[in-house]
Amino acid sequence: MQLPTDPGSLTARNVLFVALGVVTAGYFVVLAHSFKALGISIISFVANFFDTLGIGSFATTTAMVRQFKLVPDEYLPGSLNVGYVIPTVVQAYIYTQLVPVDITTLIALIAAAVLGAWLGAGVVASWPRRKVQLGMGAALFIFAFILVAKQPQIGLMPAGGDALALTGTKLAIGVVGNFILGALMTVGIGLYAPCMILIYLLGMRPTAAFPIMMGSCAFLMPLASVRFIRAGSYARNAIIGMLIAGIPAVFIAALLVKSMSLSMVSWLVVVVVTYTGVSLLRAARRERDLAITATAAEAQPAAS
Repeated sequence: MQLPTDPGSLTARNVLFVALGVVTAGYFVVLAHSFKALGISIISFVANFFDTLGIGSFATTTAMVRQFKLVPDEYLPGSLNVGYVIPTVVQAYIYTQLVPVDITTLIALIAAAVLGAWLGAGVVASWPRRKVQLGMGAALFIFAFILVAKQPQIGLMPAGGDALALTGTKLAIGVVGNFILGALMTVGIGLYAPCMILIYLLGMRPTAAFPIMMGSCAFLMPLASVRFIRAGSYARNAIIGMLIAGIPAVFIAALLVKSMSLSMVSWLVVVVVTYTGVSLLRAARRERDLAITATAAEAQPAAS
């Protein structure tokens, strides 16, 4: 039996998809509320919706979570990596099927990112609060700069090319670059935006960035998460809310948003993450001042 293809039927089917997405999202919100994680679920839904469009979820989540003090700073890198594994895997399944890219290039860049993340997570998972604040603060400034560079009004972003494969020197540069991005991902910088720039610089078709960056994260995040979980360096009470709200957000973004102007959203994200980066660095300075004060207080009785 062949499905009807007239415009009226297609519109009705799209409306049905929207209704199903809304009902599913409502179910996940109720489920998240039962875990007392409504706030983090709303944040996860918003962040993963824009993540599926290529903006990224780590910086946006960090900004919102810190605003409402939902996760301690030292647990942010681990919580982001652990909590967003399944939504990212869903993205990878969707975009590796929809967008063509050379399989050798895809596998090589994914493997490089995974190795970088495994090594990076082993380091970041043991960081104290102040070091995490400094690392994530710097990462957010880098992310903001990359988003600004991507804006068409600025003109710093390369246009990309038509290639669907990398060979020789370009493949080697891509592997090294994605290795570094995989390591930085564990600090909380996110891989999507910088990976897009890497793909454009190497002359690949812009759409090729989606299966590469989503496939990279889908493989590296579970492995990096193992190290964060073993170290206990994540917020356990936030994970369920992040996971269950992120899945419907991915489907809604992938199915309903074929093309839209994200320029204004990206500028808003730049402002928000810059503010968050400043607040993280200020928090790191307060941690340092408190440590200095505590050390001086301990030394005073000994001196007297």
